[in-house]
Amino acid sequence: MRALGKTGLRVSEMALGTWGLSGDAYGPVDDATAERVLRRGLEMGFSLIETADAYGAGRMERLIGRTVAERDEVVIVTKAGTDRTTSPPRKRFDARYLRESVDRSLRRLARDRIDVYLLHNPTEAAVQGSEASDSLLELKREGKIAHWGVSAGDASVGRAALRKGAEVVEVAYNLLHSSNLHRLAGEVIVAGAGLLARSTLAHGLLAGKWSKDQEFATGDHRAERWTKPELERRIEQVGAVGFLVRGDVVSMRAAAIRFVLSNAIVSSAVLGPRTVEQLEDVVREVGMGPIYLRDMDLARIPRALELAGVEA
Repeated sequence: MRALGKTGLRVSEMALGTWGLSGDAYGPVDDATAERVLRRGLEMGFSLIETADAYGAGRMERLIGRTVAERDEVVIVTKAGTDRTTSPPRKRFDARYLRESVDRSLRRLARDRIDVYLLHNPTEAAVQGSEASDSLLELKREGKIAHWGVSAGDASVGRAALRKGAEVVEVAYNLLHSSNLHRLAGEVIVAGAGLLARSTLAHGLLAGKWSKDQEFATGDHRAERWTKPELERRIEQVGAVGFLVRGDVVSMRAAAIRFVLSNAIVSSAVLGPRTVEQLEDVVREVGMGPIYLRDMDLARIPRALELAGVEA
């Protein structure tokens, strides 16, 4: 368990992310499978669930609401700001939209208050303006949300949110992409904010199991994320940190998650299992900590990635 900044909440150091379970990311996942993953995670001690109102067009929030009914000790983090009533969807962080979004999420989650409410990938300008933060502070005063923050696409957005008083920041953070957290670290510490690390396995790349001819099914966002040469290069880069897999670090996947957990600034590493088997395998491989990775191995990582052409 770790402190979620100065919110007063203590959360499991690994969190259940639900983008993959929603079917939006990697292809369809039925409700029964998604519910089994959530229930098994709770059984094993996961105490933070991360979701968004856009995941499955609200489906994930409803499923979470049913699964964690009367489990007030489970911290729910949800995100808002994607208006799917238009085609294509658009980003909205105006006061009216955020208030309506909070009310919809409360109904779907079957809760009187949302533990942590994040703006979902806003622009820096949207955060720097006062409307979004003022709206969330008003919703906090009304007791509809307990804490607010931002799921940031880059360090500048996270920095702007912290300067507006954000209590929790979520950023992508993994072995191959660590710059956003490093650029924000000082401000996170000064603000006493909680830090959620997403994309901890780089959408499966850091599991270390892909070959250079890896293909993705229709409906899997990874089919559009990398060109074939880019994917081949990324797989080679993963191999550059293969030295981390030794002793009690039994897999590349375990090494990647342990790398995230080695950073004391991180409150919780958001995982994205789509089956109970994946969830159990990850927990089994990561094992217990600290110590997560040896100091000598952590010290080797920057140079190894530099030589592999990674601009982390």
